[in-house]
Amino acid sequence: MRNSFLLILVSLQAAVTCCSAHDWPQWMGPQRDDVWRERGIVQRFPTGGPPVLWRVPIEPSYCGPAVVGNRLYVLDRPPATSAAVTNTAGESTPNSPKNERVLCLDSTNGKKVWEHSYPRSYEIGYAAGPRTTPTVSEGRVFTLGAMGDLLCLRADNGEVVWSRNFPRDYKLSKPPVWGWAAHPLLDGDRLICLVGGSNTAVVAFNKNTGEEVWRALTAVEIGYAPPVIYTIRGQRQLIIWHPDAVNGLDPQTGRVLWSQPYPVGGEPKRPEVTIAMPRLEGDKLFLTCFYQGSLLLEVAPEGPRIVWNRRSTSDEVMNAGLHTILGTPILKDGYIYGVCGFGELRCLDAKSGDRKWETYAATGGQKAFFANAFLTAQEDRTFLWNDQGELIIAKLKPEGYEEISRAKLLDPLEKTRGRTVTWCHPAFANRCAYVHNGKELICVSLAG
Repeated sequence: MRNSFLLILVSLQAAVTCCSAHDWPQWMGPQRDDVWRERGIVQRFPTGGPPVLWRVPIEPSYCGPAVVGNRLYVLDRPPATSAAVTNTAGESTPNSPKNERVLCLDSTNGKKVWEHSYPRSYEIGYAAGPRTTPTVSEGRVFTLGAMGDLLCLRADNGEVVWSRNFPRDYKLSKPPVWGWAAHPLLDGDRLICLVGGSNTAVVAFNKNTGEEVWRALTAVEIGYAPPVIYTIRGQRQLIIWHPDAVNGLDPQTGRVLWSQPYPVGGEPKRPEVTIAMPRLEGDKLFLTCFYQGSLLLEVAPEGPRIVWNRRSTSDEVMNAGLHTILGTPILKDGYIYGVCGFGELRCLDAKSGDRKWETYAATGGQKAFFANAFLTAQEDRTFLWNDQGELIIAKLKPEGYEEISRAKLLDPLEKTRGRTVTWCHPAFANRCAYVHNGKELICVSLAG
């Protein structure tokens, strides 16, 4: 009787776990908003940190994982030869003889299911590995390599369905300074990518065939900010932000709906790093980057209107607005939470751009160049994965930063800007976190 009762409990638990699990099929999750919607998540970490369910070797990469069901997909950069080579996370030698690889693992135990590799020399800065998270949909995996290789693979076995190469297909003379890093966006049958070139800054491809559907915009540099679609005043708009302008497009046709020059006022151009995805609340669109600070636009029927533009006068003392370098901020309930260029986690009042508070607690405790944490909302809390390999549970409120729990999961390995960091986006699925540092990929349980 007791054994039968235990069996029923185990079966019910398995059923609940199966039914409540959520996938993480693309960068920033199912709705591309960095909100983790699973329930039953741990309130605080146990002593010694959350249990590691498995860990496997991985080659250098900045790519975050995608998780769908019992499969995990990630890109890395293994040696081109079969000989054993010391892992060199963070190497930056151009044209080194290496491959790019799409790796599929069993998300329950880390065992390899399949891999697809192709030779690719790098001619970019920060040449450790690919940047973009795979996008998984309807039995297909879409990947974009750092040198512009766009692939559609079968999710079950890695077989190539179709492929494009941006430099070859669009006659581009050189890649972006830090490679192709804007995560592709899947919208219906269209896969939307930042490509580059004249009238091809953004291109939509048919997801089934790889054929071009439409092309739009011209930009000297395409930047690295991922495309996103928002419904603004009842109209679906594709937001494309590159270092010359932020634009609203019709996602079906590529027709330009509006454009706001960037930088504001036509200031002299600087090396720009448009990385953070624009965020929307209501009809207000927020943008932030390292050199030009933060900008809030009202997207009105007659065109965009600047609500405020907060920029610091010095790159060393960023005392105004938010000068984000890597992570996409959170815009919620009239407040903005994000990490500034020297590791300051800040809260801004969205109405005015005024700072409510700042703290270095989430990124290492002190000012540091390009210090970073990726922010993922979960119920009334935020999970922060910082560049020191720490996962933090905290509450971000207008009144201040309230840290609940912290655990060290991985050692940072890449040496840059006088620090050692890991810059890989996390994935949250199956009540777990999946993270890596370019040497090890681990799965930790966050089930409550």
